[in-house]
Amino acid sequence: MIEHIALLKFSPETTREQKDELIRRTLGLKGKVPGIVDIRQGMNFSDRSKGYEMGLTVRFRDRAALDAYGTHPDHLEIVAYLKEIGIEDSIFVDFEC
Repeated sequence: MIEHIALLKFSPETTREQKDELIRRTLGLKGKVPGIVDIRQGMNFSDRSKGYEMGLTVRFRDRAALDAYGTHPDHLEIVAYLKEIGIEDSIFVDFEC
């Protein structure tokens, strides 16, 4: 199994509605992108986040599934939406579990 973790920081102009829509779209990837075993995303409530407002975890069957996710059209639509709503920064970590 592969665990993919993302932390997202948004522009001050990004609305809560846009963030909620991002979560809705992202969670919809399960069943559309082969190899996704589980997907979770939500708003941060910790005061230790250094400004990162949202977390994402995606568990993949294997590295090949993670690689395919990166170029999958439905995932690329989410990336485009992130740019549209004002992503300022992101951090990604991938590891085997």
